Amino acid sequence: MRVQFPKNFWWGAATSGPQTEGRFQKKHANMFDYFYEIQPERFYKHQGPDTASNFYNDYKKDIRLMKEAGLKTVRTSIQWSRLIDDLELNTLNEEAVTFYNAVIDEFIAQGITPMMNLHHFDLPVELYHRYGGWASKTVVDLYAGFAEQAFRLFGDRVKTWFTHNEPLVVVEGGYYKQFHYPMKIEGKTAVQVAYNLQLASSKAIEKYRALKLDGQIGMILNLTPPYPATQEAEDVQASEIADLWLNRMYLDASVKGSFPVKLIKLLEKEGVLWENSKEELEIIKANRVDLLGINFYHPNRVQRPRYSANSLAVDFVPDKFWQPYEMPACRMNVDKGWEIYPKALYDIAKDIQENYGNIDWFVSENGMGVSNEERYVNEQGVIEDDYRIQFIKEHLYWLNRAMEEGSNCLGYHLWTPIDCWSWLNAYRNRYGLISTNIHTQEKKLKKSAYWFKEISQTCSFEVDETILSGD
Repeated sequence: MRVQFPKNFWWGAATSGPQTEGRFQKKHANMFDYFYEIQPERFYKHQGPDTASNFYNDYKKDIRLMKEAGLKTVRTSIQWSRLIDDLELNTLNEEAVTFYNAVIDEFIAQGITPMMNLHHFDLPVELYHRYGGWASKTVVDLYAGFAEQAFRLFGDRVKTWFTHNEPLVVVEGGYYKQFHYPMKIEGKTAVQVAYNLQLASSKAIEKYRALKLDGQIGMILNLTPPYPATQEAEDVQASEIADLWLNRMYLDASVKGSFPVKLIKLLEKEGVLWENSKEELEIIKANRVDLLGINFYHPNRVQRPRYSANSLAVDFVPDKFWQPYEMPACRMNVDKGWEIYPKALYDIAKDIQENYGNIDWFVSENGMGVSNEERYVNEQGVIEDDYRIQFIKEHLYWLNRAMEEGSNCLGYHLWTPIDCWSWLNAYRNRYGLISTNIHTQEKKLKKSAYWFKEISQTCSFEVDETILSGD
């Protein structure tokens, strides 16, 4: 069957400054720069972010390759730790200004629309060591100042902005799951950080609107319905609480202007509700997003917790109310350990349509990380990543279903255009349409890149109905 998308659909890909530019030629270290500096053994094969995929030097060639892959839109990020010279005064680093101006101009010259994000897990580490990072409202205000500088500098050409990418990951990784620096388990701090990230987003949106720029601004969230293991009351309750924390917290605050009442009551009962003021809540209420970016890779499946959430002398962590559930015989990306369930993208789209005013949104990340892709190189030296093509087709099919039913989805961005450095996993899993030899920095289009160019030109593709079981 043929799947058809609108002619103005955003066919693109997403990446980030810290994962492509790396630490190269930066005055300040961000959280991951520092994490690698003090604990390189935590990173896959000790591979750090120093040069990443060398975008700082290769941006012209890289953007040409993106054009060859058919990309019409690209979302990347401006590194706070690169753009700002004095972090307290928000003065500018002129070399960084020159670099980002050149990157933006090159995207436009190649016929690609640039979209910019301002925070992709890359808080300047000095602000953590000095103030406690996102736990501090001083840092919230410094971030809003950084955002304003970016808007002033680049808002004449960049028309689509995002405040954060996956703020919940910053909370989880840094404050109770220990996969981001500072690697803490502090539930109450996690809750305050979660609130402060939303406040920072709203204050940045306030700055953007005050400048009266011709554009739009939103936030990028990693969403998925937390499917309960069974329909028994205990599993359903676990799913509902997980949904409040994982999805509704930022969705409600960003789109509706207030946090879910049920979540606030739960946090109050636990004695961990964030510190806030009436003025701050008014800022959140008044500065809602224009659009949403939604990242989706795999479903969340949850079940009742192993132990009661009311157990005695247990410190608060948000996920004490549920535990993950692995569905037997599910389809799996074995390399990454993530379930493949494309229909979840339809469920997300319908949720936004039915519960969030059918706000404009787009798939800001979706993709399949595979290790050792060299095993799929053909005689011409091209990686034949048919698995990636099928993965994209299946997700686009379900997205298209939702759009036919009225969902206001504007586009689809694959993670990522060019294989990039990926935090603790470094280069273990590759996601790109374009491969990177991390030793020589030679980059080549994969089979999926040639296919993606075809669909970006035609806005349609053929899909075999036998692969669309919905599982």
